[in-house]
Amino acid sequence: MMAGTLRVRRSQGALSGALLVLLGIWGALIPFVGPYFHYAYTPDRAWVATSARMWLEVLPGVVTMAGGIVVLFSRFRPTAVLGAWLAAVAGAWFAAGDVIAGRWARLPQPGTPAGGPARAVLEQIGFFTGLGIVIVFVAALALGRFTVVGARQAAAAARSDTAATQKSATSARSGTSVTTGAASRSMAKVRAVPVVLRARRESAAANAAAGRAAAEADLSKAEAAQAKADAGQAQ
Repeated sequence: MMAGTLRVRRSQGALSGALLVLLGIWGALIPFVGPYFHYAYTPDRAWVATSARMWLEVLPGVVTMAGGIVVLFSRFRPTAVLGAWLAAVAGAWFAAGDVIAGRWARLPQPGTPAGGPARAVLEQIGFFTGLGIVIVFVAALALGRFTVVGARQAAAAARSDTAATQKSATSARSGTSVTTGAASRSMAKVRAVPVVLRARRESAAANAAAGRAAAEADLSKAEAAQAKADAGQAQ
């Protein structure tokens, strides 16, 4: 998979993520607020926390909501896929958890629907089976959107990768040119140092030679003056 296809638009999972969040909130809260509307499983009392409600309704509801939030806000494809899978697993637990708990003594029992025959069917659908099926369906839609890369998106990702590669190559060439220019300037400076030192030595030697010549001229004048003075004394 191309690197560009790992990024997705946030709007790509907006609807699925929002629906999963709402379904998760419904699944986690309906056992506590349903008794207000005579829509509940036993015990038919609002805001009563039992182990069955925590394991069979609150836990999968929170996981569904967390998966929906990831799908809603993630812009990284693998992360969004993980969120959709979490929601799908939670939905499967909603749909099958009460059946498994009814046959497995180690799990807390979900209780029984508090209404009559017709309302009991609606309670079974809204609390467990129907809710789980809807969550799995929405999560599957999100998985389909995030695991299938459209032709337009693949083409855009290919263009983006090509542009990034060209930009990297241009930057590398620019960096090489800058490095070569800096090295050339450094070598020029290094070559200039001996020339300056040689010029300075030659200038110092010329100054010393001029000084010696002046001293010898002064000495010759002094000797000539002394010879003239000696000749005057001799006369």
